[in-house]
Amino acid sequence: MPANLSPEYKRAEQAYRLARQPREQLECLKEMLRAIPKHKGTERLQADIKSRIRELTQESASHGKAGHRGPSHAVHPDGAAQLCLIGPPGAGKSSLHARLTGSHNGVGPYPRPTRLPIPGMLPFEDIAFQLVDLPPVSVEFLQPELTSLLRSTDGALLVVDLSAPDCTEQLERILRQLAAGKIILTERWPATAELAPADSFSVYLPTLLLANKTDLANPEDAAVLEDLLGVRFPALTTSATSGRGLAEIGPFLFRALGIVRVYTKAPGKPIDQNRPFTMRRGDTVLDVAMRVHPDLASTFKFARIWGSGKFSGQQVGADYPVADADVVELHS
Repeated sequence: MPANLSPEYKRAEQAYRLARQPREQLECLKEMLRAIPKHKGTERLQADIKSRIRELTQESASHGKAGHRGPSHAVHPDGAAQLCLIGPPGAGKSSLHARLTGSHNGVGPYPRPTRLPIPGMLPFEDIAFQLVDLPPVSVEFLQPELTSLLRSTDGALLVVDLSAPDCTEQLERILRQLAAGKIILTERWPATAELAPADSFSVYLPTLLLANKTDLANPEDAAVLEDLLGVRFPALTTSATSGRGLAEIGPFLFRALGIVRVYTKAPGKPIDQNRPFTMRRGDTVLDVAMRVHPDLASTFKFARIWGSGKFSGQQVGADYPVADADVVELHS
């Protein structure tokens, strides 16, 4: 029986996909459950919605008791984008994270597994990306809180130990486990609407493969690894020991995510060059105004732009697309 989903349901579903915080996701799920047509054709979808509501409610309850139960798995997004490092035990995630962000995570006389998500900032020119080192994906268990974090992140850095004899099997298990949690790793950066998920709760996560420990292995094995598994992630060969490939990660993320840096200035004032607003390719002047302040967006009249305009200080409207390094002067 066809589901015949209503426009109200589809709007709530789209809002759920865009929501970044668990509280927002929970409200969207409740609206989806309210708006979904109640008949046999939607019984499976209703059950999935109710299951996800239970998961988020339990997560919220556990976070509220963090003082009694220990640290929370929640990580507030920061920087130009949030990327999660995932991989099997012993792949060198924590050493890469420490080298890239200066977090000192995993630095010591002996290796120790990450127990909780650990955020750090990867600087790139005048912006930074948030890298979150996640606990390793083991054969036995994938923590529900980590699945929730992966649902809302901007992308994944999939770390494999290229020198491990069973690296192919490790990677295959990770892909299978994440897919079972409806997290589908994709080579498409950024994941686009063209990749329509099979259901409301499957998400496509743009992925960069970091073929690590190349100081102990042949870097060309990375291509062999992908051929064996039939995947085509963009890949970098890396080594936390030698530093190989690490300088390429920031530029890749900048290009692949379509980051656009926009600098603002008030009328008659100098340009604020301290911290640009990080937008995405296709964003408009109105999107910039919204980021500066919602009230400014609601009273927006026009903007002047330096950089991508035909001439310096060109007057543009709300739907003008901004480009990297543009300077925008907003008028309301």
